[in-house]
Amino acid sequence: MSLKKALLAATVLSLPMAAQAQPITGLYIGGGVGANYRAPSDDSLRLRGPGGAAANGTFDVKSNWGYAALGSIGWGFGNGLRVEIEGNYRNNSVQRITGARSTGGTIHQYGAMANALYDFNFLNLNVGGVGIVPYVGAGVGYAWNDWRNVNGRNGAAQIRTDDRDGQFAYQGIAGVAFGLDSMVPGLALTTEYRFFGTLEPELATTALTNGRPVAAGTYKPTNYNHSILVGLRYAFNAPRPAPVVAPIAAAAPAPARTYLVFFDWDRADLTDRARQIIGEAATNARAVSSTRIEVSGHADRTGTAVYNQRLSVRRGEAVAAELVRRGIARNEITVQGFGFDRPLVPTAMGVREPQNRRVEIVLR
Repeated sequence: MSLKKALLAATVLSLPMAAQAQPITGLYIGGGVGANYRAPSDDSLRLRGPGGAAANGTFDVKSNWGYAALGSIGWGFGNGLRVEIEGNYRNNSVQRITGARSTGGTIHQYGAMANALYDFNFLNLNVGGVGIVPYVGAGVGYAWNDWRNVNGRNGAAQIRTDDRDGQFAYQGIAGVAFGLDSMVPGLALTTEYRFFGTLEPELATTALTNGRPVAAGTYKPTNYNHSILVGLRYAFNAPRPAPVVAPIAAAAPAPARTYLVFFDWDRADLTDRARQIIGEAATNARAVSSTRIEVSGHADRTGTAVYNQRLSVRRGEAVAAELVRRGIARNEITVQGFGFDRPLVPTAMGVREPQNRRVEIVLR
């Protein structure tokens, strides 16, 4: 590979690449917190009094916005598919109960879920170098509805539920992960929506008058939740970024050690271009720590051998004199002439070849 190509490759490798989210492979953990909205319960209330008389009615409960928190541990298969086990908790205070002038109590939910999710890595989305991966999922499990002193009062009459029941749970998940690999490889910020529900729990409920129980029964409320969460996820086997390769500084080209000075036909005087080349040779003789400079004169194949031999020496001496004028000591220079015996371009006798009318300067 040429030096130019190597420098280009090193420069390309050193450029920051847009971050692309890699599919999760192996173990990961995650967690999130956010707001939870519990849809109003609107199911049947069945009570039975001391005399055996039954009373059915409604016991509609509306909750305030509350909060949700969850943690999970999972496994990614490297193709976008993930499975995980999740523990979750939701809390909402009671806002209103149908027919009651005053209300109180809180509704707690907690459980364990098994989820399957799919990451859309193949979309290769990124903004500002941050990889963006949408994902969807679903889960099933078991969760408890824990109603703590949920009550409604209307004068002397009161309805109170203080019970817990576990039921089959299910959920749907839609989210987006934002890769934070530039900070910590494998780390991602997640934002997601979850619909969470359970089958109707059966909760013991009591009717009271002036604080004295007058009837007891069960309440089977509906349970649907909408959660908006923000969290973090960390994949343990995320590929680490390749080290940045610093561009290789281009080395200064080594000074040439051979220089050619050309002459007009049958001439030994120096042209302006010839003096420029000799000046470069003199300057670079110091850069390469030259200890000897060889100056060899040549001629083309016109004229006699004897004449051209003398002409090649005169050309060499002219170059040597210019080197001395440029600061080179004369005892560092050797001059020799070869006439037309060593042509740069082989020709027949009598041919005027400009490249053969030359002096070669070699730095040793």
